[in-house]
Amino acid sequence: MNLLELRAGERIDYTGAMIVMRDAAQKRIEMFLRKGSNVPVDLKGKIVFYAGPTRIVDGRFAIGPTTSERMDRYLKMLFELGVLATVGKGERSETARKLCREYRRIYFVAPSGAAAALSERVESLKLLTFENLGTEAVYEIQVKNFPLIVAIDSEGTDIFELIKSTGGGDRA
Repeated sequence: MNLLELRAGERIDYTGAMIVMRDAAQKRIEMFLRKGSNVPVDLKGKIVFYAGPTRIVDGRFAIGPTTSERMDRYLKMLFELGVLATVGKGERSETARKLCREYRRIYFVAPSGAAAALSERVESLKLLTFENLGTEAVYEIQVKNFPLIVAIDSEGTDIFELIKSTGGGDRA
């Protein structure tokens, strides 16, 4: 799959690896970079899923997207570390749209409010680093047929802005 060919509004069923992380892990990675230290996780060529797996029962867990806009302050850093795409929920800032266009990257949205159902698409979950952050640690998940919608494509076209401009309301 060539991410650069995907356009805002397209839906895919993604199969492969995703790196799961949120604010706290990104902040810690930023601290490593400021100190000139090596980042303890390789993000080159990866898709970052803004989520936090939550244990339920019998080894099962739920995993669903978290709000992405609050991650925008770290987006340039992620792209410079080689991240190809991010996954979350909700709209992103104008800065995020510009960064997607500048770095030729994608922002996907995943169905929110369906964490238990999405976990059925996860084949494995492996802790990578920052275990002491709990659900904000960095994990790698392998997914099969994970539903994603292109919210911002590599040209910076934003599905939320398209919906607004065609009279579709304030939210998708």
